[in-house]
Amino acid sequence: MNGSLFQQALLDGDYSPHFLAYYYKQWSNYTMAYHQHNSTEIMYLISGSCVVEVRDESGGHTPFRLKRGEMILLDAGVPHRLIVGEGTSCRMLNVEFAFTAYGGVAPSVGRLAREEEALADLLQSPFDSLVLSDQEEVFHVLKALVLELDQRGKSGNSMVQLLFSELLLRLSRLRRESLPASQQPSQLYVRRAVEFLHQNYDRSIQVKEVALSVNVHPGYLQRIFRTHTGQTLTDYLNRLRMEKAQMLLGQSEIPVAEIADYVGISSRQYFHLLFKKYTGCTPVEYRNSMDRHSWSEE
Repeated sequence: MNGSLFQQALLDGDYSPHFLAYYYKQWSNYTMAYHQHNSTEIMYLISGSCVVEVRDESGGHTPFRLKRGEMILLDAGVPHRLIVGEGTSCRMLNVEFAFTAYGGVAPSVGRLAREEEALADLLQSPFDSLVLSDQEEVFHVLKALVLELDQRGKSGNSMVQLLFSELLLRLSRLRRESLPASQQPSQLYVRRAVEFLHQNYDRSIQVKEVALSVNVHPGYLQRIFRTHTGQTLTDYLNRLRMEKAQMLLGQSEIPVAEIADYVGISSRQYFHLLFKKYTGCTPVEYRNSMDRHSWSEE
């Protein structure tokens, strides 16, 4: 597979990092040629200042001026170059990595994403480049990773795998903290899922279909949905269907036996069980009570 962070396979399968390059280096009066590589790159500025220039698909150039404690993440295949101006210098930590079949004791990237909402958000929010400002939490992990790679080589060991896992988690949390609350991806996914349920409750729906509609992994959607709503997707859908059934029973002449079909439940027996669970009475009892209520009002 390629070296991009943004691949569905990373979420669905089990992969470990494969490091292609790393360094801990000082640059002075240097302009790098434009280049790109089939790996994700992290460039972390320890001291000084520099410019990382990124070229987009239209040929335009976007310069990112980095200062101490800032880093830039570059996705695979993105043309870029480093510029250290005349009379200036900078010290930098750098790693470049792709992915390979899972191996080792550390959790795979997919498992981490299934357990950590911030990482799942990161892996499903593609970008060409991303600048983050660090309070040295990422720095210490990245430095330890580069030093470990220097001792063990690119093939790494269990410590390399563990440090990389911690690096991904810290980066994803740092990214989430930098977003305004209105842009938190998980809230957007849940809102879209709720909209889908309200638009499609009257037919058979599976969790994987809802997840596909909002373009996230089913397991991840189930987890964030429960976090934000306090209910599972299934509970929310069932409650919605019972509310619609109550409305139809009280405000229409549709036969009780057909109400299940109107709210997307193919089994009438299951519909009766659900209705009693959520309302405390059967559909027939509910309609009769509504009829008595209407008669007493008259």
